[in-house]
Amino acid sequence: MPIEFKESFLKRFESQLRFIANDSPKNALKFKNELLKQIRSLSAHPLKCRKSIYFDDESIRDLVYKGYTIVYRIAGDKIEVFGLTKYQETILD
Repeated sequence: MPIEFKESFLKRFESQLRFIANDSPKNALKFKNELLKQIRSLSAHPLKCRKSIYFDDESIRDLVYKGYTIVYRIAGDKIEVFGLTKYQETILD
């Protein structure tokens, strides 16, 4: 099943990579490669992740990886990756 990356995901992903690279470019590259590998694994098993906690729709799923949630939709014959959030222990005001 092909995977399509939506602009909303790409912007957040690039922003997060820049943030990580400020401290360690090596860690940013490692994070990028590992996360993309996890996302690519969805093409073989699109239903392996939980139903999204953000949407009331069985076709929208959450891939959780190292405190990040990648939100994707199973849309017919493709997977649309459109969201990226990071777990926060406290709510910022």
